Amino acid sequence: MPTIAAPASARPTASASRPPGTTLLVILGALTAAGPLSMDMYLPALPEMADDLSAPPARVQLSLTTCLIGMALGQFLTGPLSDRWGRRRPVIVGAAGYATLSLLCASAPTAEALAGLRLAQGFAGGMGVVVARAVVRDLFAGAAAARYFSRLALVFGLAPIAAPVLGSLVLRHTTWRGVFVVLAAIGALLAVLVALRLPETLPPARRSVGGVGHTLRAMRVLLGDRVFVGYSLAQGFAFAGLFAYIAGSSFVYQDVFGLSATAFGLIFAGNALGQAALGRLNGALVGRHRPRTLLLVALAAGLAAALTLLAGAVHGNLAVVAVALFYFVASVGMAQPNAVALALDPHPERAGTASAVMGAVQSTIGALAAPLVGLGGQDDAVPMAIVICGAADLALVAALILARRR
Repeated sequence: MPTIAAPASARPTASASRPPGTTLLVILGALTAAGPLSMDMYLPALPEMADDLSAPPARVQLSLTTCLIGMALGQFLTGPLSDRWGRRRPVIVGAAGYATLSLLCASAPTAEALAGLRLAQGFAGGMGVVVARAVVRDLFAGAAAARYFSRLALVFGLAPIAAPVLGSLVLRHTTWRGVFVVLAAIGALLAVLVALRLPETLPPARRSVGGVGHTLRAMRVLLGDRVFVGYSLAQGFAFAGLFAYIAGSSFVYQDVFGLSATAFGLIFAGNALGQAALGRLNGALVGRHRPRTLLLVALAAGLAAALTLLAGAVHGNLAVVAVALFYFVASVGMAQPNAVALALDPHPERAGTASAVMGAVQSTIGALAAPLVGLGGQDDAVPMAIVICGAADLALVAALILARRR
């Protein structure tokens, strides 16, 4: 499929017209990895945290939900600001704030305090996530954007691979609080890297000059675009299924099936490797097949895997549950890059705001997944499987019906 040229108003600046190098890919990947790092590094410690904070598992899982809500708010507010002020300033502030708030999380005395601090930490992390997507849209359009989002997903996929394993290693030498100290160090390093090496891809001539009214009009245009809403919901529900797995898998593997924290970390890393591999495959296929076709294939495969997971959960079969989760998580690696590229492509003049809306939709829907898994109880894998099945079904419906062009 030929690359769709960006409109004149959306073409890269002279400073960004050179082909983006590996450094930019790593920076953008690290920014988008703030979410997986925030979620996945402390997953092996969730049972320990419940004991240490004298709180039930559902209350500890609330810190996952509040972090996602914070990320939604951070993206929602930062996206329009990045259209007005440029890409660099918001992300530098976000990375520095993320490092500071991670340290505060390490000293949280109660589960409730941790949930509140995670809300703020998620807000800071969301600032970088939304800018990373907007930078890609500043530089690419059409199939080229889908291809670059796939490369970004490969870097993004390294975080879930490394995070639980790194978390398990940290837990061998310290408590769950040490995990947040490591996150603070990562955030500080990222702030320095962004300040030194991230180029500005939105020159003053292309920035929004309007105030709140302009932002509200841009959001009204986006929310009135049925195709944009359809693709946003498709990637949002796909993420909700992934987040249900993130929120529930540590309890399922360790408490229900009796695996160790190290074994869980290895399984989690293997699933993330599958996700990264499908993202890489998508980058190779997107030049030969339409992004929409690849998206629908990935969502259909994810739904099939989710139904298999439900059958395995009902029968308490560890092997079936593990294999089905692997295929479901891998399918998200192909679905999300295409959904994001298809949603952002028609809106180059408001890429930051569009990215913010997509991120807010994704985080809000995902935030609902964790409490639903927790409310179902921790005695078996069925509640997690039901939430994943529902999310996979809704993602496919949104792509097939809402995002279909008449």
